[in-house]
Amino acid sequence: MEIENVRRKARELREVLSLKTFPVGVKLLKEPSKLDAKRLKGYRYCQALMRARHGEHVLIGREDLSCAAASAVFGFKPMPESFKTGEQSVNIGIAKDKEVGAKIYEEVLSFAPGEISEIYLFPLETAILEPDVVIVEDKVERLMWIVLAYINAIGGERVQPNTAVMRATCLDCTAIPFKTQKINISLGCYGCRSATDIEDDEALVGFPFKYFESVVDYVKLFSEKAIPNARSKKVFKALQEKGV
Repeated sequence: MEIENVRRKARELREVLSLKTFPVGVKLLKEPSKLDAKRLKGYRYCQALMRARHGEHVLIGREDLSCAAASAVFGFKPMPESFKTGEQSVNIGIAKDKEVGAKIYEEVLSFAPGEISEIYLFPLETAILEPDVVIVEDKVERLMWIVLAYINAIGGERVQPNTAVMRATCLDCTAIPFKTQKINISLGCYGCRSATDIEDDEALVGFPFKYFESVVDYVKLFSEKAIPNARSKKVFKALQEKGV
């Protein structure tokens, strides 16, 4: 896909759905990069995503990432023992029992050590290359249309979200879509909700870039009838007028 078309499609997606911020492209790099992007040091992955969705091109690597859970997902560093035993989950109040807490942080579809070197995140509207994964963070209703567009693109099959409500941006919306080559939906997590500007009524979706063009085209189709009809709430207003 030509880069100018990537930019144009990203702009169309944002404008049609009235997205608050930019759809983000994520490129998983096997070698250190010389890309013209701001290197973030001492940042969490969810915070890097936040910078990108507000318009910045950013890079983050093994020594830059400050989140132990995300570092383990990307194969940068081993998962700390306190996470594996469930102690961390109990300590931060997201689990009562260590066994459950350990299961929450179970390493699923993570990257192997050395599989990637660093991660480049950028707004798709100013893309300079094709990403591996696209992430959109916004209000649930707007994400609904993206998921429906993806469902159309794959022939109408139902999607099965994969989440433990932890590691929302790194595992749920980056690693899982990349490894499975399927969309994933996340409600967010303790980490991103405490560390970024994600709003209470916002969530996230991540999907492989290979579906991006089809997703945008289907969203544009929805904008001709389905989106305006749903947003007008005329069926609900008709019920109200009946006084029922």
